[in-house]
Amino acid sequence: MAETTLPPEAIHALAEGRHGDPFAALGPHDTPAGRVVRTMLPGATAVSAVAENGTLHPLTPLHATGLFEGPVPAGNYRLHIDWGGVVQEAEDIYAFGPLLGELDIHLLKEGTHQDIARCLGAHPMEVEGVPGVRFAVWAPNAKRVSVVGDFNSWDGRRNPMRLRQECGVWEIFIPRLGVGAVYKFELLDPNGSILPLKADPVAWQAEPAPATGSIVADTAAIRAAPREIPPGDPATRPMAVYEVHAGSWMRGEGNAPLSWEELGDKLIPYVREMGFTHVEFLPVMAHPFGGSWGYQPLGQFAPQGDFGPPEHFARLVERFHEAGIGVILDWVPAHFPTDTHGLARFDGTALYEHADPREGFHQDWNTLIYNLGRREVRNFMIGSALHWLEHYGVDALRVDAVASMLYRDYSRKHGEWVPNIHGGRENLENISFLQELSNVVAERCPGRLLIAEESTAFPGVTRKASEGGLGFDFKWNMGWMHDTLHYMERDPIYRQYQHGSMTFGMVYAYSERFMLPLSHDEVVHGKGSLIGKMPGDEWQKFANLRAYLAFMWTHPGKKLLFMGGEIAQVREWNHDRSLDWHLLDDPRHAGLQRLLRDLNRLYATLPALHALDCDPAGFRWVVMDDAVNSVLAFLRLGPEGSAPALVVCNLTPVNRTAYRLGVPLDGAWREVFNSDAAIYGGANGGNGGRVQAQAIASHDFEASLALELPGLSTLVLTPEG
Repeated sequence: MAETTLPPEAIHALAEGRHGDPFAALGPHDTPAGRVVRTMLPGATAVSAVAENGTLHPLTPLHATGLFEGPVPAGNYRLHIDWGGVVQEAEDIYAFGPLLGELDIHLLKEGTHQDIARCLGAHPMEVEGVPGVRFAVWAPNAKRVSVVGDFNSWDGRRNPMRLRQECGVWEIFIPRLGVGAVYKFELLDPNGSILPLKADPVAWQAEPAPATGSIVADTAAIRAAPREIPPGDPATRPMAVYEVHAGSWMRGEGNAPLSWEELGDKLIPYVREMGFTHVEFLPVMAHPFGGSWGYQPLGQFAPQGDFGPPEHFARLVERFHEAGIGVILDWVPAHFPTDTHGLARFDGTALYEHADPREGFHQDWNTLIYNLGRREVRNFMIGSALHWLEHYGVDALRVDAVASMLYRDYSRKHGEWVPNIHGGRENLENISFLQELSNVVAERCPGRLLIAEESTAFPGVTRKASEGGLGFDFKWNMGWMHDTLHYMERDPIYRQYQHGSMTFGMVYAYSERFMLPLSHDEVVHGKGSLIGKMPGDEWQKFANLRAYLAFMWTHPGKKLLFMGGEIAQVREWNHDRSLDWHLLDDPRHAGLQRLLRDLNRLYATLPALHALDCDPAGFRWVVMDDAVNSVLAFLRLGPEGSAPALVVCNLTPVNRTAYRLGVPLDGAWREVFNSDAAIYGGANGGNGGRVQAQAIASHDFEASLALELPGLSTLVLTPEG
């Protein structure tokens, strides 16, 4: 072996893949004997440095594993590598200087880098006129980090990275690498042991499951144009959301999932025809197990690879916007799966998760809990939220499992949780994170929404963070969903004893800004389907569901319905199968679909049904206490100058004749909706489309209507003129 100024321990560390500062040993270096270059190329039989004038300067082996050294003249050079008969000429990776700027380093260290997706991960770029890919990953406790892939035979000795010690980020530029390259990171833990290969936490593209590699994406090309958001309070606008699982809304030939492009071709016209204002996708972030439906993601910056490249998903969002439809993504900052290629003990320590299992392990889902009290993890998750809102242009994030984030004792017994610094159960770090998230989104993405899936009575979920709230724009009303479904599941003969389940929601309806959900959670895990929950014979099942959906669409609060509910899907949802679209050959199912379409149009066109959804001035009970007849009646009121809407629900199979209800205006009232109409599959009972108010005082009004109420129906009437 040749003489060298490189210490023996450094040679052995490079040969064994243990050197934590490769740039100190590899690449060009000035020595007492002159300028030399060192390179670590396991498998190479000979290496030379090629000077700018084309002359070759052979390098000498320093170690049998592939470590070479030799003199090189001043100026630029390339490496001429003989791989046992196959010759390659390439730039020396270790001739390039640090890549992340001082501002990036400072912001990463402080945990305030709001464009972390552009800073970390893999990014094609030119450095000193040379095309390639810059890689950067946070792993402060690792002894060594290398990027590996087919381009270096997955050999962690070939491309160890430079540590920027100030912020714990490792970086490297690999020349001539391009879009589409599959890669992972190989790390040595603090004890020097090699960890299982890790996917890139900030990868923009991931391999389709079950493969677990990250893919170099054309990050500069992934930026969907955001939709122009109307000015004003979103609470005053109609919002009817169609919740979709991308892999099972509709399947292709051989039960294959549709690509993003194919899904757009079919889903966009359907959502527009049905009159929904938004589509909400169950998490599209890369996840290893399809059975989690995306709620156990590992790729918080990459769309699931099964449906196509990320630029196709960006285009799908744009296509929805071009059709006038908003896009909401479910987003999961509460927990992540334990898969070894993911975030779990990423650098050999509890980096993203809490070290103490009483704080860091989620017993319900066997997952790990993000340590959002750590500034870098907090920065990572806020960066993920901004990534979807800014680079993909989505209109809102629905934040999953907020309740589990708010309480340290969530789903834990006494002694299984750690109190906060004040001895209480509130998770102060997570509360602070959510408040920061809402402030950052409001500042950087005005008009974009945050929606909370929160099932407790935690106060101020939709109050501004500056006023002590969490800062969400809307909260799912889980209590309303459970109460009303509990009522509708009962045989009508017993509903009089559960009458309060339908009225209780109005007791707290304005304590938050609510969205009424009938979500995927109600049609899984043995819960059956919406139509399957309804009592009675087949006719009554459909009548019950029609009346219930109409009650929901006229009740204060924005609306969300999981796919399949609008066609009365009979079987329980299966994430591996398409919805049963053939059911629409049955007039009963087609009638329910038409009812939903008409409800969406009625909801959007009548200001009384949406403009004051979150304002108590928009609602007045007419009849709330007729438990014996299971009748509910209320007025929805809109802005000044708009017509009121009278909603009447008869939730037994008994037709009610001349049922008198007070109304605020005399004259004729038009029956603008009737869930018992024949076009929906009903018996066509009702009021013939029009009824005249009489000067008979009732319910504190001077005028009243005598109405025919078909059994198991919901009616909507508005004054003529």
